[in-house]
Amino acid sequence: MPVDYLRTLTAPERTRRTNLHLGLSLAFVAGATNAGGFLAVKEYTSHMTGVVSSMADDLALGRMDLVLDWFTSLLAFLLGAATSAILINWARRRASRHEYALPLLIEATLLLAFGVLGAMHHYIGSSMGITVALLCFVMGLQNAMITKVSNAEIRTTHVTGLVTDIGIELGKMLYWNASVEGEAQPVVRANKERLFVHLGLVLSFFVGGVIGALGFKHVGYVSTVPLAIVLALLASAQFLPMRR
Repeated sequence: MPVDYLRTLTAPERTRRTNLHLGLSLAFVAGATNAGGFLAVKEYTSHMTGVVSSMADDLALGRMDLVLDWFTSLLAFLLGAATSAILINWARRRASRHEYALPLLIEATLLLAFGVLGAMHHYIGSSMGITVALLCFVMGLQNAMITKVSNAEIRTTHVTGLVTDIGIELGKMLYWNASVEGEAQPVVRANKERLFVHLGLVLSFFVGGVIGALGFKHVGYVSTVPLAIVLALLASAQFLPMRR
C-alpha cells in the first residue's frame, strides 16, 4: 500500500533502502527549491560555500550592507539545521515515531510561506532579504534532517560533497592494483553501491532543478505548492493510524 510505503520513509526504524528513497525524494525537492529560488531571489540558497565566499569578498570591498545580507543567509541556514536537530532529538527522547516527520511538515509549511511572501511581495512590501533567509532556513532544516536519518551518509543539498565522493570512487575503479615485489599491498576496490547512491542523488537534484526552474518560469511562486505537497505526503503518513 502507498501509505505503508510512505510510512517506512520517515519511520524511526531505518534501512539503507529507506534512507536512499527518502534521500532521492528530498534531493529532488532541494534541487527544485534551489533552482526555482534562484530565479526568484537571484541566489542559490543551499550553497553556503558561495555565501561565505561572497561575504568575504564584500567585506574586503567594504560593501557592508551585502555582508549583512550574506551573514543573515548563513545564520538562517545554521538555525534551520539546529532546529532540525532539536526536533529530532526531542522526539527521540520521548520515543516518538514522528522524529523525521516533524521537520518535513515544517519544511512544507515554510515552502508555502515562501511562495506567499514572494507572490505578495509587491502588495505587502515583504523584504526579499527575509525571503532569502527563509529559503536558507529550509535548506538547513532539510540537510540536517537527512544527515541525522542516514548517519551522515547522505546529503541532499550539498552536491559538492556528493561529486567529491563520486570522484573518489571513480578513482578507486581506475586504480591499477599492481603488486610490488616483496611488499604486501592492500587491494583498492571501489564501493559501487556508494557510487550509484551518490550518482542517483546528484541526478535527482539535477532533475528537480530543471523542473523547479521550468515551474517558476511558467507559473511563478505557485510552483512551490507541489513541492510542499510532496513533503506533506512524506510526513503525514507517519501520523496516520497503523493498520492492524
